[in-house]
Amino acid sequence: MTIKELLLGGGGLLLILMTLVQIAPIKINPWSTLAKAIGKAVNADVTSRLAEIEEKLDGHIKTDDRRTADNLRAQILHFNNELLRPIYHTKEEFIEVLAKIDEYDRYCERNPDYPNNRAVLAIENIREVYMERLKKRDFLQESTPKEEPGTAED
Repeated sequence: MTIKELLLGGGGLLLILMTLVQIAPIKINPWSTLAKAIGKAVNADVTSRLAEIEEKLDGHIKTDDRRTADNLRAQILHFNNELLRPIYHTKEEFIEVLAKIDEYDRYCERNPDYPNNRAVLAIENIREVYMERLKKRDFLQESTPKEEPGTAED
């Protein structure tokens, strides 16, 4: 079969038809469809591998987020333990731990399966002690060493 026979037979008509076919208002472009099919076939292995990598990455992100929440909870529990001893803290230290509590609470809201009941009472106690210190204005003050009279070098 020669090219002339192919073109004069049905193949030429099919080639012209594939190039010019257009159904209003939907345009059909068989070449782009064919190119996409070939591209999918060629890249099937890469696409599959990317899906595997994406799944692993999602797992790592979830593990890292959980580790961060565990670390926040440990810091909250440690701070509460210091309050129970009693070790006094500055207002800035309270503000810092309250920010950590906010971050921890946001994580717990986004992840309802995360076991949060281990820090609930500690968080409540920290907030109560903060409110008491705020009302009494008796946070630990950061002191600067005072020079004794007559010891300053001139």
